[in-house]
Amino acid sequence: FTVREILNKYEAEVVRFFIVRAQYRSPLNYSDHHLDDAKQGLTRLYTALKGVDAVAAVAIDWNNPYAARFKATMDDDFNTPEAVAALFDLANELNKSRSAGDAGLLRALAGMLGLLQREPVAFLQGRKITITPQTGHIEIRGNAPTLEISYSPENIEKLIAERLIARKAKDFSESDRIRKQLLDAGVVLEDSPQGTTWRRK
Repeated sequence: FTVREILNKYEAEVVRFFIVRAQYRSPLNYSDHHLDDAKQGLTRLYTALKGVDAVAAVAIDWNNPYAARFKATMDDDFNTPEAVAALFDLANELNKSRSAGDAGLLRALAGMLGLLQREPVAFLQGRKITITPQTGHIEIRGNAPTLEISYSPENIEKLIAERLIARKAKDFSESDRIRKQLLDAGVVLEDSPQGTTWRRK
């Protein structure tokens, strides 16, 4: 495969994440399964950042345990797999703390690997083609190279609102039907006490 062919299917950041998760001295085994797994891993990191206003770190505090671990692994023969593991542990901490400082540190450390520099929602909602059958109107949103026919953000929000009405009426079969309808179209709903958000699979 050439890089050009891969980038027709996967975002550059996903490919970069796939590469840095492997030790540079080791063979790199390419497959769609491994790229899909990299996308899911990157999605976990961006999901941790979602909804937290990251405080940009002017200078990284290398005495912070996560930063110290990240630096030690990078100094150890550019051990990027362990550095990425430190990012995941920091993301787990961020999921609990919802701290702007933790979010800023995660962005700063990941930035050294060229990762997590986009707005989380922009990554999670991705680029899709929306076709309006009645008018033939075609709309493209986002930056990812992969194009899929899916619901527009407006239609997704409308279905989420319909699902909320069904849930309030205790019509759980209708609520589940809408969730499955969106999931079949590649849209994942995430419920929380603050409401329902969505992302592309």
